[in-house]
This record gives sequence, C-alpha cells and structure tokens, in this order.
Amino acid sequence: MAVVHPTRPLIAYHLLWRDDVHGAWIPFTVPTDEEVLWVGYDSTFAPTDLWTYWHGRILHVPWPKSQVQVDVQWGKHGSLPRNVIQSDLPKPETLNFFYAMTIFGEPDILLGDLNRKGPLCFCHGYGRYREFTRPIVLASHIDAVVRTDDPRAILREVFGSNYSNKHRWP
Repeated sequence: MAVVHPTRPLIAYHLLWRDDVHGAWIPFTVPTDEEVLWVGYDSTFAPTDLWTYWHGRILHVPWPKSQVQVDVQWGKHGSLPRNVIQSDLPKPETLNFFYAMTIFGEPDILLGDLNRKGPLCFCHGYGRYREFTRPIVLASHIDAVVRTDDPRAILREVFGSNYSNKHRWP
C-alpha cells in the first residue's frame, strides 16, 4: 500500500511480508510482518531521499534521483537502502548479529515451524546472508494508494486490526 502525504513531498510504502522467521510459535501472533519505507521527491517527482525502517530505527540516505532500491533482510524483513555501508548500521542491529541469530536462534525457528510452516534454517553461509540479488518490482504489488497524513484507519482496513502500526512518517 502506498500513502501519499497531502502536504509534504513524501510517499510511505507499507509492505506486508510473510511471517518473520523468529517468534512464529508464540500464541496469538499474526502470521505477517509489516514493514514501511518512505521516499521523498522533488518538484519533478524524482526521488531525493529514502528512509527505511530497520528494527525500530529509521535509516536515512539522500537518493540520487533514480529508481529507488531497497534491500530486504532474510527472515526478519528489516529494510536497508541499497548499498548502505553495513558497518554503519546501529549496534546491535547489525547484519552480523542477525546472521548469528539464524544459528543461535535455530530452536526458535524450529518451534515456529510447528505452529506455522516456514523455512527451517538459513541454510547458506554468511556471504549469502549479506547478498541482496533477487529484485522484486513493487509497482505490480501495490494494492491501494491513498492520500492522507494519518493512514492508520486505512491500514487497519487493508492489513487487518493487528497491523504493526509503525511510524507513519520519518
């Protein structure tokens, strides 16, 4: 779903992914994961800024008036601006930490599979974990576009009452 801000040159993209790999066994959790990213644009509608939601933090990079590209993390769906310097990620929310969780969190992943079927592991090495090579063009997946500064009611209608209610705007 895309939300166009009515007074600022800003579009929020609310993405609904399948379940996070961790915690799927916890009763009453919702089998989806909502993520959000924001694109700022200029008077020609060219992208100028990109903000992504990364595990409770908002990352920002200026964007060079070209097609926006975002890397999505395996299993947790954190969103990174393409080509971000991974060592600049906030501590402890680094890719190193989350890769370690695919190993040390394996019991959690296996428990989750009992409740909701999903991957049993990240069965590749660290290099592959940091590799973002499967592009998905979102334009064909956007099911609603609205213009509002407060999209909460519409998000509830589209995603259901248990949507994540993350930051509306950066």
